[in-house]
Amino acid sequence: MEPAPLSSLQEEGEGEPAGEDSSAFSAAAVPPRPATHHSLHKYAPLDWSAYFDEERRVAIPGTDDVFNVYTAGSEGPVVFCLHGGGYSGLSFAVAARQMKDKARVVAMDLRGHGKSTTSDDLDLSIDTLTNDVIAVIRTMYGDLPPAIILVGHSMGGSVAVHVASRREIRNLHGLVVIDVVEGTAMASLVHMQKILSNRAQHFPSIEKAIEWSVKGGPLRNIESARVSIPSTLKYDESRECYTYRTPLEQTEKYWKGWYEGLSDKFLSCPVQKILLLAGTDRLDRALTIGQMQGKFQMVVVRHTGHAIQEDVPEEFASHILNFISRNKIGPNGVEIPGLIKKWGH
Repeated sequence: MEPAPLSSLQEEGEGEPAGEDSSAFSAAAVPPRPATHHSLHKYAPLDWSAYFDEERRVAIPGTDDVFNVYTAGSEGPVVFCLHGGGYSGLSFAVAARQMKDKARVVAMDLRGHGKSTTSDDLDLSIDTLTNDVIAVIRTMYGDLPPAIILVGHSMGGSVAVHVASRREIRNLHGLVVIDVVEGTAMASLVHMQKILSNRAQHFPSIEKAIEWSVKGGPLRNIESARVSIPSTLKYDESRECYTYRTPLEQTEKYWKGWYEGLSDKFLSCPVQKILLLAGTDRLDRALTIGQMQGKFQMVVVRHTGHAIQEDVPEEFASHILNFISRNKIGPNGVEIPGLIKKWGH
């Protein structure tokens, strides 16, 4: 659902799990039938409150920008999550429920996404997005934040790397990037407008949008789609249907900036790093050399699409918690061995 790379290029066009109809709207020749109670229930929206503990509005001082932030958990370091283009903070909802007993999960709606409101929702330049995240963290935690692990998916992965590389966040101890590699991303940009125009554009109901997202769209997990997809939509009064909250096709001038130079920036970030990839996507040259030098950990997650955190939330949460445990990151930073028993598995 975003101009982002890797396995999603195939998924946007193919997308559907084996055995499913190719699209929610594929049966055009069949007379319409009233939806059964079962089908309505299967794709009914789920509320964020079943996954997160609180929804907060973070107003940035001196601006008109107000960012919507979901939080879960009360102990451990902060796992600060940044979604991809066209998604929302609820992309991490199901995973947050898995992590919140051992970490504090924070997921924000980036500019132009979800419930966040700014003076310019179409300014998705990498510098603006980076400044937004730094401003939210500073507004929430002041000058003495708890230990933070930045987690970013696709476009949000690029933002996480840029935030970390600025070295302005005190007590930053980890960086997790989900399914974005500079080489593949840059090569894919030429196809992005076509991918965006080929996706279903309008939905008669939220349930139909959720159904499409798992049958012909970018997601493979119905539960995650039921909680995350509604926040990516808006109601079009003139057409009497739902369409996308974020007009990604209007932000093309920023796409190159999201990914250009990303590998070198990632490798230079002075924190522990892990790269989660869907399928068998290749690393570019800089990352291949960096991995051989042990500069970061790489995990290939099988049987998932581009949105790893949504498709396999339990496995994703396990990777995050293992990363915290292995690097001995406690609520205030790296802990001495005698104080990390609760992180053991």
